[in-house]
Amino acid sequence: MQKEESIINLHQIKSGKNFLGILNDIKRRPEDAANELNVTLEEIQAIIEGTKPLTPELINKAIEIWPINARDFYIVQDDCPLGIKIMRADESQKSSRIMNRAGRPYYEYRDTAMSTVAPFRPEWILELCYVDDNEPTNLDVQWNNGHFMHQFTYFIGDVNFYYKDESGNKKVAIMNTGDSMYITPFTPHTFTSRKGCKENGLILALTYGGKLTGDVQQELSGLSVELGSKFALDFSTKESASSSLLKFHREISNISIEELSKRTGLDVDKIKNFENKLEFPQMSDLQKIANALTINIRDLLPNDKTENKVIVKYHDKCRKWLYPENSKAYEFIELAGTSALPFSKAFEVIIRNSENSEYDLQSGLHQYVYNVGDTTITVNWKYGEKNYSERINPGDSIYGKPFISHNFRGNGKLLILRIGGKIAGDSQRELSIVGKKNAQRAISETMQWFDPQGKN
Repeated sequence: MQKEESIINLHQIKSGKNFLGILNDIKRRPEDAANELNVTLEEIQAIIEGTKPLTPELINKAIEIWPINARDFYIVQDDCPLGIKIMRADESQKSSRIMNRAGRPYYEYRDTAMSTVAPFRPEWILELCYVDDNEPTNLDVQWNNGHFMHQFTYFIGDVNFYYKDESGNKKVAIMNTGDSMYITPFTPHTFTSRKGCKENGLILALTYGGKLTGDVQQELSGLSVELGSKFALDFSTKESASSSLLKFHREISNISIEELSKRTGLDVDKIKNFENKLEFPQMSDLQKIANALTINIRDLLPNDKTENKVIVKYHDKCRKWLYPENSKAYEFIELAGTSALPFSKAFEVIIRNSENSEYDLQSGLHQYVYNVGDTTITVNWKYGEKNYSERINPGDSIYGKPFISHNFRGNGKLLILRIGGKIAGDSQRELSIVGKKNAQRAISETMQWFDPQGKN
């Protein structure tokens, strides 16, 4: 009970700081908010200080008066107060549910470790449908319509992976234990067990949102489908992406090609060629254009390469290495990934029974871990000023917050997926520009934007 009360109090304090941040953004003093919301100044101060909850009734009043969405007042509930959250195999089994397709059992689903602060939704899926051939047109195979989430999949046993390529053609990949794949959102796909296997095929399918979920998706929806869709530029080729980015940045500044030519010294015809995909700009050209548009060169650069929407990686083709250099406590095997998502990393990790007690792992990404081996390992970690240790049995799974210092000890094998969520990338760059000194206020506001007593 005391732990629950502590979590509630912490949530209330965070909510109060978030409320202060909103008031600062719309330039309301506490007394202004009290007057407009028809409550006492003491109540507003108590909410800001975290001693009184921000009620739904007060939020409803606020959104009628201020240009703020209701969801802006609600903060994420942190269900991982120790930095790491564990789901045991028996808990996972209790979440079992059978999914039928075409009137027959097709999948058994189970939950594994998830958190309200994590960007992924991992699924344990047993393939209940058997096929007696490897044809992508097999009529026993039941396809889905694709889904909004990116998906990484790790295969255990004899599993057929079916998918549609960019041309809509049905394909099949013959997968075995340790193989992996990545698919982009809305790719139709499905899985089956192969006839003759000793037991049903199993996949660990880790679906996760990229930058488009949450606030971004809400903003696109608010703009309307027609207007929001215009943000999707043509990235089908490197040349198309370069052309689209240049034209987008020029037009949002209402700068004509003639004006851009004056600012850069580049010929009008040359700029037209860039925008019409007839010529690819040199880095020196991009530097001139970026300076003229008051942007960074990176804002004009397309991705280095255009990758397939489905990436299959077989275990025997994976790169392997030992880490760290001094103890070599782990063997990392790099699984399927894509350069389009640089903050998504997937590994199979062999734990090599180090006696070193050092916390030798830390990652600035959200982390999902599943014990895919047949032995128990130990996870040790530090959060705040305290040290923790838990045994992780086969079938157990873990969520870990970014930057948690930890290690794994024993002999075993883990699947590890790391995801940047909304913070890594452009958000991280913006926070870095704000600077470490002001990061605390950016994350959780601590003061009013001005001092009523004056400040010289």
